[in-house]
Amino acid sequence: MPVATISYRDVALLALAQAMLMTGTSLMISTSALVGSTLAADPSLATIPLGLQFLAMTLSTIPASLFMGRHGRRAGFLVGVGLGLAGTLLAGYAVMQGSFLLFCAASVLLGSFNATGQFYRFAAAEVASEVMRARAIGFVLAGGIMAAFLGPNLAAWTRNLAGPEFAASYLILSGLYLVGLFAILPLRIPKPVPANLRAAGRPLQEIVASPLFAIAVLAAAVGYGVMNLLMVATPLSMQGHHHSFEDAAFVIQWHVVAMFLPSFFTGDLIRRYGIYRILVIGVLLNLACVAVNFHGHGVVNYWLALVLLGVGWNFLFIGGTTLLTATHRPEEKARSQALNDFIVFGTVTMTALGSGALLVTLGWVVINAMVVPFLLLVLVAVFLLRARAESPGSGPRPHG
Repeated sequence: MPVATISYRDVALLALAQAMLMTGTSLMISTSALVGSTLAADPSLATIPLGLQFLAMTLSTIPASLFMGRHGRRAGFLVGVGLGLAGTLLAGYAVMQGSFLLFCAASVLLGSFNATGQFYRFAAAEVASEVMRARAIGFVLAGGIMAAFLGPNLAAWTRNLAGPEFAASYLILSGLYLVGLFAILPLRIPKPVPANLRAAGRPLQEIVASPLFAIAVLAAAVGYGVMNLLMVATPLSMQGHHHSFEDAAFVIQWHVVAMFLPSFFTGDLIRRYGIYRILVIGVLLNLACVAVNFHGHGVVNYWLALVLLGVGWNFLFIGGTTLLTATHRPEEKARSQALNDFIVFGTVTMTALGSGALLVTLGWVVINAMVVPFLLLVLVAVFLLRARAESPGSGPRPHG
């Protein structure tokens, strides 16, 4: 019988750091496109800053993971928070100066911070035994619940506090990132694997060839990409249908709640019903979101669609992350996790960069229709690759 152990102290600290990280992310999601449309010369460029944030996050995942593999999680997290602090201060200054380019530069810094913060979930897996990994990952991601309320509301409360619209929002955010810094300082994460053991790991192409790795990456990449495409476009679509910023903030707030609230029990659901069933449910929830978006443009439609989207993302992302931990050995984690996050957030970057332009040129209904084939691909892949992964001699199998 596998031993069930977890360091709740370190998981709680990581959850607090995650909450501060996601507060900034939800604030940026609520405001970035609106700030971009104000600062940019062309409205179709409104989502470029958010896209650059995700691009920076994508490009930073590999060096961030390799840095942590050599120097440890805590050191990498501290460097990341430093970049986040610089990004919030520059963003506030950019808005006050009316500079679209400086706002883009700030987004790059914030994206680099987000890259390091994405490894909070893997750090949680390292302070828990195998059977408790999904719960540890879920608890850390549950820190985003605070962000659901704090991020959009912080933007609304500080929208016109001082200077141009949202300038104060970004400056105040730096204080929250300091809270995240103090949460990281006392962390006790296992030391990095020695260099000689890292070199002894399997070639990356052998790890990638595993069916489990394919399911893990595909589920997380499509789940995050679909969620991001629709989420980023939602405030702009609501604005186009004459809904207020407060309505958009309300919808985003409950979307983020839906993303992270299930994290308290997603790990237990995975242990009870298995990863593959949770992945299938995640896909079905995303398809339900699309169906609601086809139905109308009322606030209730946007709210219900993004709640379904959030829960679907949670199942796909936690399921994919948990599955990934079963595909590599400790000495292989830096390379495997780096490649996984590079693919996942590369997908997120493309959706963020293209979301505004797609909405302007193709419209809300077409954007929703475009995601359906990708969701069906995940559904088919889970069924096909599950059979292959569970066949004799197929390699490691996920718990549950």
